[in-house]
Amino acid sequence: MPICDTCGNSYDKTFEVHFGEGDYTFDSFECAIHKLAPRCEHCGCRVIGHGVEDSGRLFCCAHCASESGVKGLTDRI
Repeated sequence: MPICDTCGNSYDKTFEVHFGEGDYTFDSFECAIHKLAPRCEHCGCRVIGHGVEDSGRLFCCAHCASESGVKGLTDRI
């Protein structure tokens, strides 16, 4: 049986993700998120939505961007 690249679980219902230069096998979306989702530059949480970006820097929300000195981003208008 295939083995999850994150947790090492051997599971008959794994799935593959082809991302960038890598090919990965996972047994759950949770494991895929832990392995592949980027981290917010300010708080370190995994960004599993769109997040916000400024000059190549990724944040989970406008608050974290603001705390890092980014101006002009808001969560709501």
